[in-house]
Amino acid sequence: MEAVKQPVPDIQREPRKKFWTPHRKEAMIGWLFLTPEIVGMLFLNVFALGFSLYLSLSKWDLLSGVKGIEFTGFDNYVKMFHDPTIIQAVKNNVIYMILTVPIPIAIALVLAVLIHNSVFFKDYFKVAFFIPYISSIIAVAAVWSALFHPSLGPINQFLMDIGISNPPKWLVDPKTSLLSIAIISSWASLGYTIIIYMAGLTNISNEIYEAAEIDGAGPMKKFFAITVPMLRPTTFFLLITMLIGSFKVFDVIAYLTEGGPNNSSMVLVYRIYEEGFKYHNMGYASAISWLLFAIIGIITALTWKMRNED
Repeated sequence: MEAVKQPVPDIQREPRKKFWTPHRKEAMIGWLFLTPEIVGMLFLNVFALGFSLYLSLSKWDLLSGVKGIEFTGFDNYVKMFHDPTIIQAVKNNVIYMILTVPIPIAIALVLAVLIHNSVFFKDYFKVAFFIPYISSIIAVAAVWSALFHPSLGPINQFLMDIGISNPPKWLVDPKTSLLSIAIISSWASLGYTIIIYMAGLTNISNEIYEAAEIDGAGPMKKFFAITVPMLRPTTFFLLITMLIGSFKVFDVIAYLTEGGPNNSSMVLVYRIYEEGFKYHNMGYASAISWLLFAIIGIITALTWKMRNED
């Protein structure tokens, strides 16, 4: 008797997965939108960075065209470290950084606390302090150049009225030109720093201050034990941005002193401008640019290290 054959069930195969899933299509559309930005970044940043590095190892008169590029190795760097103008520019940058970073940050912190806690019409003071920051720095510099006029300026007129017979010459004196630039820059950026600190103060709970008052803490104790530590992230953000900005100063110096008198206000960025666009020595200008890049990188790394240790 023959065995009854059982029907073999059909094995259902899993449907083949499509490559272009909705998720991949969505990702592809996103990458297509990002492509122009990526291409622009690669061309304007990566290519420019590499070309600048190559130029720093070359001699190139800008007026001679691309064919005039001549590879010279490290000659530009050797020349740079023996250039007294570069050494003076680095010193001026460091002095300018000291004058325009820690001192304005401390002043802005005190003013922000006073406005936040003890002043009516806070919005008015916010606008009043912030206007110089959003104004044209050239316009601000023009006003200050009139204020700093050696003989006709209101500042020296006031100093002579109170008995100072020989007031500073400010922008035209090698001893005070860099200080004058620092005063102008600090005044112009003070409003921005105050606004950032006031935003940080709003994130500190009043309950912390109330608890400190119950424990008998006075205004100074609350300031140094609560306000300053709680604003540490804000201070770090301002410190990083202002440190980098202090080494990138150019417009005020280009308008008021052009690095003078006697290189007393010369800084690295203006020196780059001189070599590249006044003397058309793009190779040497690129080498100075890489020196500036290295200095900013080292300072930023040290600041981050201190922040992490803290």
